Amino acid sequence: MNPNALPLDADAMLASLRPWIECESPTHDAAAVNRMMALAARDLAVAGASVEIIPGRMGLGDCVRARFPHPRRDEPGLLVLGHMDTVHPVGTLRALPWRREESRVYGPGILDMKGGNLLAFEAIRALGRAGIATPLPVTVLFTSDEEIGSPATRDLIEAEAARHRYILVPEPGHEDNGVVTGRYAIARFNLEAVGRPSHAGARLGDGRSAIRTMARQILAIEAMSGEDCTFSVGIVEGGQWVNCVPTRCRGEALSMAKRQDDLDRGVARMLALSGTQDDVAFTVTRGVTRPVWEPDAGTLALYEAARGLAERLGLPLPHRSAGGGSDGNFTGALGLPTLDGLGAIGRGYHTLEEHIEVDSLVTRGRLFAGLLATLA
Repeated sequence: MNPNALPLDADAMLASLRPWIECESPTHDAAAVNRMMALAARDLAVAGASVEIIPGRMGLGDCVRARFPHPRRDEPGLLVLGHMDTVHPVGTLRALPWRREESRVYGPGILDMKGGNLLAFEAIRALGRAGIATPLPVTVLFTSDEEIGSPATRDLIEAEAARHRYILVPEPGHEDNGVVTGRYAIARFNLEAVGRPSHAGARLGDGRSAIRTMARQILAIEAMSGEDCTFSVGIVEGGQWVNCVPTRCRGEALSMAKRQDDLDRGVARMLALSGTQDDVAFTVTRGVTRPVWEPDAGTLALYEAARGLAERLGLPLPHRSAGGGSDGNFTGALGLPTLDGLGAIGRGYHTLEEHIEVDSLVTRGRLFAGLLATLA
């Protein structure tokens, strides 16, 4: 197959992508995520896939699994793994509307990772239209909670991935057209400070402020960051009345390390912060963890196959281990050949400047189609 000859049109791909972007789907809004899943499920069904809706749990959204026709459909094949949840709350479209500015298109979740999911879908559809059969059966799994660490879907992801030979993850690509062959380990933590209430005007000295303790601990946590392991606090909430000394304050922290041993040491340091001081109890509990994914022979062989296709497209294809977790952490850590970062290229994900480079839809779509058409 000559991937350059595959008929992919950027304007047509954008027309398919726009409804996905304008269907906002923040992780914690299960109804919004399910609207997005219904939209994707319909598109997949129209393209000829057998589609299943897998009910969500933990109050989170549903997932979609789509299997495309193949004479050996029940044999291990190719799994396209992506998430449809985003970090942007409903209403972000007012501040970040779908818009095209020269070579860029903007919108919530367009880079992370609806643009990548769309180009993977369009690659599958283009192969079908061209009458090009894939050597292996193709399954698509769209999940609903990656942005919060995949607490409700990790078991589903790992079980589905174990039934396949290769895992292709269309998370955002790197600006140098790079892909991802490994990811750092990540741990999340729940923080809680519990103090003693009093009237903040009449009896201030009788109280013990949970917010003050949390503020001190935030500084201590972030000061632990180093080359081997980083620490950050991203969520804080506390207090109820300004005229009351706050009894309770909660937060969430994130730690990331290149090696599992470094993360394990970081986890131990975080948990050791639990204790009571000045009559305020501070508790750290471990949350969702993504294991380190280090490239093995299977993943590197998969990368070499992709690099060969990229050469035929006239493109470089560097690879690297990356910070920032993805569901590829799980499949790669299981020893399954996984290639991540195959999605669109752009900048600003998780911000109000999130955008993709239009040309990357076609170039990356052709690379993705080439992998589907040649991996065996």
